[in-house]
Amino acid sequence: MLGTLVNAAAIIAGSLIGLLLRKGLPQRVQSALMAGVGLCTLLIGMKGALGTGNQMLVILSVVLGAVVGALLKIEERLDRLGKRLEKRFAKEADGSFGKGFVTASLMFCVGAMAIVGSMDSGLRGDHSTLFAKSVLDGVISIVFASTLGPGVALSAAAVFLYQGSIALLSQAVAPLLTERVIMEMSAVGGVLILGVGLNMLRKDHLPVGNLLPAVFAPLLLTLLIP
Repeated sequence: MLGTLVNAAAIIAGSLIGLLLRKGLPQRVQSALMAGVGLCTLLIGMKGALGTGNQMLVILSVVLGAVVGALLKIEERLDRLGKRLEKRFAKEADGSFGKGFVTASLMFCVGAMAIVGSMDSGLRGDHSTLFAKSVLDGVISIVFASTLGPGVALSAAAVFLYQGSIALLSQAVAPLLTERVIMEMSAVGGVLILGVGLNMLRKDHLPVGNLLPAVFAPLLLTLLIP
């Protein structure tokens, strides 16, 4: 759990720095930063999505995840959670708090480093991957918090729960998370990050939250698709 704790602490520290920087930035600079961060997020998502070894598996995962997510109303539940958190922690209810929380949580949780690093941490006590991820997430959280606000800091809780669960259950999930499964989960995660980037650039909103089950679909589909 040490790697996960360090990762969560890095996100909080980076978010605090980003919030301090945000106070001194004119609105036009914040808008320019948002556009730049959105474009870079698209690049990260595209790189992850292109890492697939089977495009059909990614497509089926996204379709399956979209159906499950829509039936479970995940996007609506995330929106309600974001609004509740905003009422409790934010001074102004403009919707940015929930957006920052959801955007950062997706960004920090769906990559391969989160899965592999948590497994290494739980199985072998090797925290090096999560330490490296902590540095990356800390830098990203500075940029995100300077554009999306204080909700980014609360994504540390989502990272702690997600990575901590994998680390604690690593003995049980290790046989399921083969190299191929992790590769395809990362590719599907890349598609979701593309959606996050588009949401940062567009006025209309893609329901990326409803696609979250797609990340776990490769656990099943790799058994069915050669």
